[in-house]
Amino acid sequence: MSSSRTRNGPTLNFKAVLLGEGCVGKTSLVLRYMEDRFNAQHLSTLQASFVSRKMSLEDGRRAQLNIWDTAGQERFHALGPIYYRGSDGALLVYDITDRDSFQKVKSWVRELRQMRGTEIALIIVGNKTDLEEQRAVTHDEALQYARTVGAQYVETSAKENEGVAELFELLTQLMLEQLSQRQPDASPLRLQNPDTDNLNNSDDSEAPDPGDPAGQRSCCGI
Repeated sequence: MSSSRTRNGPTLNFKAVLLGEGCVGKTSLVLRYMEDRFNAQHLSTLQASFVSRKMSLEDGRRAQLNIWDTAGQERFHALGPIYYRGSDGALLVYDITDRDSFQKVKSWVRELRQMRGTEIALIIVGNKTDLEEQRAVTHDEALQYARTVGAQYVETSAKENEGVAELFELLTQLMLEQLSQRQPDASPLRLQNPDTDNLNNSDDSEAPDPGDPAGQRSCCGI
């Protein structure tokens, strides 16, 4: 987490990363959150894409959420540390109809806890609740697992726009709470409504390094 100054005071910059298998809906969640739309055609993310969004806090400060959407293909797994290094929060996404993708989330959790400990806020996300009749992982099973690893659990449908805004609000809230714990003198911060007038990268965002492979962008898939 870093901060920059604007006319309204400091802007808190938080870095968040989405991890999970391909086709679980990571990019669709970001697309729904950023642009309130859904792309039914699956277009795989290549390595990673980057977007940012600003939010207003109750105390008048601003927070900027810098989101890295990573590729789910196994050949890109080794690049994971590039994106979660220095991250304040992570969304670990799986498809509720695909048990293998849930097992992959467990692998990411082990890796993140080993590399980052409790310095990173974790939310396990069961996506595609619009396919409830095909569910392979029960809500209770996923919730219990999340509790055992100190993570939050949320279910969403990017297609039906269910739980998406609440997911990113919760993630920001958790990162703010972690900041308050690292800075005991800071008063608790609570999230207000997102500022929908600032949806894309701004001059004070943490822009990706053009020389870094993470700087490559891609289209949004399911």
